[in-house]
Amino acid sequence: MARHRSHSIDFKRQIAQEFLAGETLHGLAKRHDISRNLIRIWVNKLETGAFDEDARAADLLQEYEAKIAALDAWSAGKHSKSNF
Repeated sequence: MARHRSHSIDFKRQIAQEFLAGETLHGLAKRHDISRNLIRIWVNKLETGAFDEDARAADLLQEYEAKIAALDAWSAGKHSKSNF
């Protein structure tokens, strides 16, 4: 069964930049144990600016998760006070 790994945007950007700088698909794929097609996808994303959109989405998600955690903490504090 194939394994699923998650790579950071910085890692993906680095691999794409190495390819654009002249590194071969085969060399990069072998060294990092990733598929050549995945590298092609990352190069396309780098060239179209999609990594920037992914980074903004990740930042927004992190911001929302922090707000949710703050609301959960506030709500838990409010409910614990009303039970006494």
